[in-house]
Amino acid sequence: MTTETLFLNDPYRTSATARVIGQSEEGGVILDRSIFYARGGGQPGDSGTLIWDGGRIPIATAMKGEGGTIVLVPAEPASLPPVGAEVEQRLDWDRRMGHMRIHTALHLLSVVIPLPVTGGSIAADKGRLDFHMPEAPEDKKILEGKLNALVTRDLPVSVDWMTEAALDANPGLVKTLSVQPPRGADRIRLVRIGEDTDQVDLQPCGGTHVARTGEVGKLVITKVENKGKQNRRVTIAFAS
Repeated sequence: MTTETLFLNDPYRTSATARVIGQSEEGGVILDRSIFYARGGGQPGDSGTLIWDGGRIPIATAMKGEGGTIVLVPAEPASLPPVGAEVEQRLDWDRRMGHMRIHTALHLLSVVIPLPVTGGSIAADKGRLDFHMPEAPEDKKILEGKLNALVTRDLPVSVDWMTEAALDANPGLVKTLSVQPPRGADRIRLVRIGEDTDQVDLQPCGGTHVARTGEVGKLVITKVENKGKQNRRVTIAFAS
């Protein structure tokens, strides 16, 4: 029993029908296919609504369940659609799109600051990466300018796949020290920004992204914080 991950094939899809294949002990709904991204890699789980004949519930988040399933967690205790019922999924699109824009922006930030990443977090309006950075970075405005230059190049963002053996032979593709790509299926999902001679980034990632960097919009670096002798936190947000 697994959940088909519709969001990986089409991150712009905002609604879809599905069938209930289970319920979790904690009161979550498990579908045979999901447009809701399950929390992971610093990206929050999606929110939205489930609708079926005779009911409707708001979904607060989505989480990874056992055996490749995705569990949709209601915003509050409620009557769940029964196993076998057909439901319509509706995504909280503005929130998801914010996650997609910020997630893509953080990949670009890792290009502007080419240092190992020790942590990260994504919200709908801001995000941050922690870097193994013993010395303070260059002027914040210079970094901000480089970041926005990559955005305005409107580079394509695409997905590719690599075997685990190929990734082991190219360990430099993994920028994150704290989170390693999921293994076990002998396929590693890669997110590429740019193509051919215009490629600027390629790294393992299971998150959702915009199709072109131009969709990210103008960014500001709001803070650069010292988080230890070897660690600095860089926070970005959408320009107001």
